[in-house]
Amino acid sequence: MSGKNYSMNANLNTAPSKARLWTGRIVGGLPALFLVLDAVMKLVKPEPIVKATVELGFPEAAIVPLGIVLLTSTILYLIPRTAILGAVLLTGYLGGAVATHVHVGHGAFEILFPVVFGMLLWLGLWIRDARVRALMPLRQM
Repeated sequence: MSGKNYSMNANLNTAPSKARLWTGRIVGGLPALFLVLDAVMKLVKPEPIVKATVELGFPEAAIVPLGIVLLTSTILYLIPRTAILGAVLLTGYLGGAVATHVHVGHGAFEILFPVVFGMLLWLGLWIRDARVRALMPLRQM
């Protein structure tokens, strides 16, 4: 048993292959880029963003703080050393998006869209980071 733990710990310190690294970057990077765009739009506050946010029940004054939280969390996700912290923060942010869409009575697409984004962010980390794979192993039956 201790030999297995030793080899698992040794595997956590090895760098991923280039293919694994780039696959993980692409899978997690695409939704992260969308989130950066969303954050910037919240900071710029064009009329459609203001209108949509207010229709969801948020005051206009909340748009910029939401953008700051989203941008900060996404930047943390994009930095390899803080990617797990960023993923945790983005999971909370996206959970709030799910709750908001449920609260206003939107359909399945609007409710599941942030869930899929969260899954892609974590999948990207899972692919490229052995520590995440160790925490969330895929188990065979």
